[in-house]
Amino acid sequence: MPYFYKRGNMGKQFTVIDEEFKCSHCGALVPKLGYSCRDHCNKCLYSKHVDINPGDRASDCMGDLVPVGIEPNSKKGYMIIYKCQKCGAIRKNKAAEDDNYDLILKLSANPMI
Repeated sequence: MPYFYKRGNMGKQFTVIDEEFKCSHCGALVPKLGYSCRDHCNKCLYSKHVDINPGDRASDCMGDLVPVGIEPNSKKGYMIIYKCQKCGAIRKNKAAEDDNYDLILKLSANPMI
């Protein structure tokens, strides 16, 4: 069951959800991450625009979040940059240990948006 926690000084509530799901882009069965929350497919890196704040499932958009770039972060590692195909929103999320590293390398060659 999801639970809430505060993150940093942002004061926003985040819902922790780590569950298995089927990727709507490539059809892969995506396993639980186990050490954090999974929000994207580890095979194709696509995600869904379902959240306003991480884990809240409050977005009505439901568009595909397409991985468009990578941003290195000294504290979090690689951050995958997404652009929603439906509404154009830009989102970022931390890459997982089991993500497709070949795709991460390809994304790193993309100019930043």
